[in-house]
Amino acid sequence: MTNTTLSPRKIKPDADWRQFRLRRINEEPYRHAWLLLFWPIFGLLFGFVERYYPVQNYHAMYCPLDDVIPFNEIFLLPYLFWFLYLGGTVVFLFFYDTKAFRRMMYFTMFTYAVTIAVYFLFPTCQELRPLEFSRDNFLTQFMAAFYAFDTNTNVCPSLHVIGSVVAMLGGLDCKWLQSRGWKIFFVVSAVLISISTVFLKQHSLLDVLWAIPLCIVGWLLFYVWKKKS
Repeated sequence: MTNTTLSPRKIKPDADWRQFRLRRINEEPYRHAWLLLFWPIFGLLFGFVERYYPVQNYHAMYCPLDDVIPFNEIFLLPYLFWFLYLGGTVVFLFFYDTKAFRRMMYFTMFTYAVTIAVYFLFPTCQELRPLEFSRDNFLTQFMAAFYAFDTNTNVCPSLHVIGSVVAMLGGLDCKWLQSRGWKIFFVVSAVLISISTVFLKQHSLLDVLWAIPLCIVGWLLFYVWKKKS
């Protein structure tokens, strides 16, 4: 088993970006940069469905286990870490492992496209947020402000969970991150971030569970079958 560690002497970018010019974007090894266009396109679609898409009735996501799971503001830490976790993985693979970056982006484009289609066709919401907090601290104050900004709509399947799986699979696939420590880091981070969504009452447990089969299909398509072809 390969035990690759992040040694500065070993890590080399897959392309010399000092030589990059826009006219060379259709040439290897720079062509994968086109895949980055997916992020602003998805951002516009998500912003539209969140703020401007007319919806008469949202389907409330709920299961009895949601009542058993208590609100705990400490999970704000892994919840916010998601942005660095996903963004950092995308950036690192973009420069240092082009093949892993492509597989990760194909997985992302598939799962995120299915998710946004579901948001348009089957609008969902959750009504689990606490009206008041039993504790008063910086984290609960942050959550109160976050609730005021973030809508409680378009929650199933959970993009936070899918994005965590995106980063996890990308990290596990990266040729530079094959040590046991890095693998544990990526798996544990994905699990904690996914759990945080229900402990912060950002998602119903159903939103997490529905994200799993979608991720399994994407994994089979782009990490199992595509590697064999």
